[in-house]
Amino acid sequence: MTRVLIVDDEPQILRALRINLRARQYEVHTAATAADALAVAAAHPPDLVILDLGLPDMDGVEVIGGLRGWTSVPIIVLSGRADSTDKVAALDAGADDYVTKPFGVEELLARMRAAARRTGMTEDLPRVQLGDLMIDLGAKRVTRAGRDGITRSGEGEGTAVTASTGTDVRLTPTEWHLLEVLLRNPGKLLSQRQLLLNVWGPGYDNASGNLRLYMAQLRRKLEPDPARPRWLITEPGMGYRYQPPEDTL
Repeated sequence: MTRVLIVDDEPQILRALRINLRARQYEVHTAATAADALAVAAAHPPDLVILDLGLPDMDGVEVIGGLRGWTSVPIIVLSGRADSTDKVAALDAGADDYVTKPFGVEELLARMRAAARRTGMTEDLPRVQLGDLMIDLGAKRVTRAGRDGITRSGEGEGTAVTASTGTDVRLTPTEWHLLEVLLRNPGKLLSQRQLLLNVWGPGYDNASGNLRLYMAQLRRKLEPDPARPRWLITEPGMGYRYQPPEDTL
């Protein structure tokens, strides 16, 4: 079932679209603010996003930028702004289509189908090998290979009993989101502001302490030597980047 995230601060539009899309067998999630939109997208990664630009806490163009930091799913802007400048800004930020209000549901559905044809409604969900770790973004699973292939329970926080293929490393939802943003941008320096927006949403511009804390937690769980990280690199005063292993470059 295709999962759609609808972001709009007008309750009537949210209700009408939710009813119409669910009747057509879409799984629908809604949000009325930019912060909620980014949080819902992280918790329930959508296959398609319908996004208003005039949100109460942040311009929708910034939401597009936040989503594009970690996902390439189709984004259809649904906005009352008809000026060409707004359309260009949204499309340049990464939107796939632009529909102006008032709109017809059948037209919107046709735009959704067109986006589905262009993208196949599928997204590359890579598996990344880091030393003895296999990170499967699609399954949201990190597995550490054991020397003898046997999983042992109780070997520290984050481990779990699995089949005889290795030990699962447990990550929190926030750790997963942060890791995914980094892994989807190999070698690219991501500023603190970019990461805070992508992972925590608007209003966290000054929450660099949160970012440092979660990066430290990821390193403890994933890096062979957290004090000298090989893959999750800090660029002092600028941000962070994921450095792929040399054999994958």
